Amino acid sequence: MRQKTTALAATDDVGGARQPLLSIRNLTKHFSGGREKLFGKKRVVRAVDGVSFDIAKGETLGVVGESGCGKSTTARLLMHLMPLDGGEMIYDGNKVGPDLSLRELRRRMQMVFQDSYASLNPRLTIEDSIAFGPKVHGVDDGAARTLARDLLVKVGLDANRFANRYPHELSGGQRQRVNIARALALSPRLVILDEAVSALDKSVEAQVLNLLNDLKREFGLTYLFISHDLNVVRYISDRVLVMYLGEVVEIGPVEELWNSPRHPYTTALFAAMPTLDPDRRTTEAPIAGDPPNPINPPSGCRFHTRCPFAEPVCSATTPALYAVGPAHQAACHMAIPGSGHSKAPKEAMAA
Repeated sequence: MRQKTTALAATDDVGGARQPLLSIRNLTKHFSGGREKLFGKKRVVRAVDGVSFDIAKGETLGVVGESGCGKSTTARLLMHLMPLDGGEMIYDGNKVGPDLSLRELRRRMQMVFQDSYASLNPRLTIEDSIAFGPKVHGVDDGAARTLARDLLVKVGLDANRFANRYPHELSGGQRQRVNIARALALSPRLVILDEAVSALDKSVEAQVLNLLNDLKREFGLTYLFISHDLNVVRYISDRVLVMYLGEVVEIGPVEELWNSPRHPYTTALFAAMPTLDPDRRTTEAPIAGDPPNPINPPSGCRFHTRCPFAEPVCSATTPALYAVGPAHQAACHMAIPGSGHSKAPKEAMAA
């Protein structure tokens, strides 16, 4: 029988500040798309296809891209809410599986979902919902309930008023604060926020964003922040990862990416942002057409069917992420020296 404890201690930093908190290599998830004909070949939806990135300790990594590009699927794969088809995860130097169990991973990583109501059990009070996780991990009932009330205060809710309420008695913003408190109940170091503020009105959204920043400073948290709202991503993120059709096309520091994007899709994505400045009004669509079908994605660079700079090399060869600056990488033939694209830098001559 597991020994009951009165609190969950924060997990130790293993590798120091320079070691990434989470390293993802070749993360892959394909879904069955049925058959073309009754006895035809099975079709495969390439939802996440060889995604690799690192999350540094204490940073906020924003993830952006069109609907269906694989953002939320990536988040669910990181939490192992669905099985991986390939790839590996290394959490602070420990490989998930051989060195770190799924139970211990979820103790160190938590997730806040978009739908604040569906995320909570309607038959549990707010206090019971927050206390549930710690009790599963061995904290005794009294200590877990005390922790739940303390966390309600941390997220700006009066414990005496809200602890014994049910989810349907709270507003959307209040429920999302409860979900944040529940995520913090296990003392995680990494919190994944999947469209966590997109369902809130703007005034409440701003309050929750400021709350997230305050909690990050207080608890030393690291965030993976997924959103469609590019202004929100720019406000809260240190670095931004751009996805297109299941692949990473660019990743880099937030201001560098905004001021000097190196992938045409990133440029088009930022150009689509609404603005109140009449001098920056969008007069034509940044890119044409719809994203290709992920069941049969284009060969080479998957963006070449919509790219105004596409050349034969773009459909013939898949570009790898290439360093275009400090901590800035882009998967575009125009950024890779000697790639064969007319706009690519010339290869440096060997001395």
